[in-house]
Amino acid sequence: MRIPLLCTAGALLIPLAAANAEERRELDAHEHGHGSFNMAVEGKTVAIELQVPGADIVGFEHKAKSAKDKAALKSAKESLSAPLALFKMPAAAGCKVSSAKAEFVLDDHHDDHDKHTDAKEAKAEHAEFHADYQLTCAAPEKLTAIDFAYFGKFKNAEELEVKVVTAKGQSQYEVTRAKPKLDLGGTI
Repeated sequence: MRIPLLCTAGALLIPLAAANAEERRELDAHEHGHGSFNMAVEGKTVAIELQVPGADIVGFEHKAKSAKDKAALKSAKESLSAPLALFKMPAAAGCKVSSAKAEFVLDDHHDDHDKHTDAKEAKAEHAEFHADYQLTCAAPEKLTAIDFAYFGKFKNAEELEVKVVTAKGQSQYEVTRAKPKLDLGGTI
């Protein structure tokens, strides 16, 4: 029996998910301007996870209460739901979006973790955007670079730690606002 392609690409993300589990346990440990972009390639399927502080995307990390904040959240989710506009891949790879999901995750339960913090700090909120994408690429071997237009869209984003898992192994990179193009060379 053949395992569905979707499952195998998901299985490739397991090492990445385990590596990020520590980061996700403590949202308050995140660093503004810095996020993570994890990509697994299995056959023609490309699975991507993006995790970034809310401040990088919308400029705040609290529950959206004002009309302005709610509009910013709506716009951010729409932008994050269009991965090929944010992460431009070579046309020759023939990538299409199979699924895209973006959510704003609020972690406001810090007030119980340390009784010694002052009241203002105890009420601090931290939030992140989590996005999951599934792409189908007609010629994944032609996925030789990614142009991170993401930095042009989100002015507070400064850096992404990139992990790529393929049948050839795992690679790690860093892309920045100053150097937003990632050369994957023979990684895929």
